Amino acid sequence: MEPDALDAARDLAEVPAAEVIAAAAVHLMSAAAVKCGLDEQGPAALDLDEARKLITALAGLVTAARPDLGVHAAALRDGLQSLQRAFREASPLPDEPGEGPGEKLTGPV
Repeated sequence: MEPDALDAARDLAEVPAAEVIAAAAVHLMSAAAVKCGLDEQGPAALDLDEARKLITALAGLVTAARPDLGVHAAALRDGLQSLQRAFREASPLPDEPGEGPGEKLTGPV
């Protein structure tokens, strides 16, 4: 293993799992927000097919990791619900309650 990779692995070994999971969730949230048209590009970046995939992946991660997220759990759940609502608002034909992205895992939003 190269010295830089070894240093990175050592650094990562010191990070609690909840922090790694939260960081992954934040990346998914950020990407989903862009695809929902919530960044400075606005509707120009709208891609609901991609947003659905990202939100569903986020819902799976947050749901599966909830018992281990500690202080991050509430913020991640709230962020997920906000994205689910933003997706519904951006959709020209909104999904039925419980059928939106990730809602099979989280329940209707």
